[in-house]
Amino acid sequence: MAEKTIPYKIYLEEQEMPKAWYNLRADMKNKPAPLLNPATKKPMTAEDLAPVFCDELIAQELDDTTPYIEIPEEIREFYKMYRPSPLVRAYCLEKKLQTPAKIYYKFEGNNTSGSHKLNSAIAQAYYAKKQGLKGVTTETGAGQWGTALSMACSYFDLDCKVYMVKCSYEQKPFRREVMRTYGASVVPSPSETTEVGKKILAEHPGTTGSLGCAISEAVEVATKNPGYRYVLGSVLNQVLLHQSIIGLETKTALDKYDIHPDIIIGCAGGGSNLGGLISPFMGEKLRGEADYRFIAVEPASCPSFTRGTYAYDFCDTGMICPLAKMYTLGSGFIPSANHAGGLRFHGMSSTLSQLYDDGLMEAVSVEQTEVFEAAETFARVEGILPAPESSHAIRVAIDEALKCKETGEEKTIVFGLTGTGYFDLFAYERYNNGEMTDVIPTDEEIAASIAKLPQI
Repeated sequence: MAEKTIPYKIYLEEQEMPKAWYNLRADMKNKPAPLLNPATKKPMTAEDLAPVFCDELIAQELDDTTPYIEIPEEIREFYKMYRPSPLVRAYCLEKKLQTPAKIYYKFEGNNTSGSHKLNSAIAQAYYAKKQGLKGVTTETGAGQWGTALSMACSYFDLDCKVYMVKCSYEQKPFRREVMRTYGASVVPSPSETTEVGKKILAEHPGTTGSLGCAISEAVEVATKNPGYRYVLGSVLNQVLLHQSIIGLETKTALDKYDIHPDIIIGCAGGGSNLGGLISPFMGEKLRGEADYRFIAVEPASCPSFTRGTYAYDFCDTGMICPLAKMYTLGSGFIPSANHAGGLRFHGMSSTLSQLYDDGLMEAVSVEQTEVFEAAETFARVEGILPAPESSHAIRVAIDEALKCKETGEEKTIVFGLTGTGYFDLFAYERYNNGEMTDVIPTDEEIAASIAKLPQI
């Protein structure tokens, strides 16, 4: 049988786009540990979560057994504006590296938000509208999630209140203005607009903020305003479920041309992109149908997988959210103001944490100067300016391809290009001027934060 000619970009037909999200937890022998009520230390029930989250999203969050959940027609229609997204063979990068490895990337930047975040934002906005709510609140790091949610809320005519991590608010003013263009209100976090924000500022004057701080503020506003609920762009099971469309499309495209990846790589902050990309492949591994090597890449400045502790912890700095069992640096840990704002979360998805603890995936941390070196290499040969978050995956994809060059192995590498970096030019300017530094927490700093973990 003749070998199929593989195009530079593999596009799926509209009818090949998934009609259901894949729930990886259904195939996990060791299920993720449940969220705990911080007051009672007992598993959170739907009733406990109702004041914070939308009803249908709560059902998805707690469902560990249903393998496929149908994507509502209205969401599928919205997806058609920018999905299916292309799977691209990085021929030019391969040539630049002179590697025998075959490198593919799933590009999620073909929408105004510039990232994969819109996949879950539109789903969460849809369920909020369906429930008859006035609006939603959220946090955002680099601003990609806030941008995506503002787009989704505009589509469904919902109010959108965004708490943006202060260092990103200052570094990425144009991302902020896109959110405002779509009708969202944007507040730098921590702020004086909430009780928890005031408390954090009193304890940490001049802080650059963190995702944990911004989450606390957004949750407080949601619970104090009737008709509002809180939505989150990563970490939660429901978000990984929505983002499974990335992996499902990737697998369909690879299967179409009989391509079997050896290594699958994703950047890791809270877990949305990584979890979505690997989900159908990890499902095959869990069922014993195939084997893959999975690599999570995180910043050395916020190394929750590689230097954190697997324990129950608060998902927010203000300690008002449920407790999640995850790899964590401690909810009070505030990482340095690095330029990958979307990866500055102190913990990791409970689902991915369980898989990592079971030895089913690997994790590495990389320094941001090395990340931007890889980003510029990629941009110069592949024609896309990548987001700093995505560039963590690029860094390790290049490293793995260079290992293949040394050994002569023809491995197939797939990584997630989560979005574009056109709103991150301040960071690129710092790198090009030689002003970028690597700030890595000491063992003592991490130990002091972890020592404050709740005793469960």
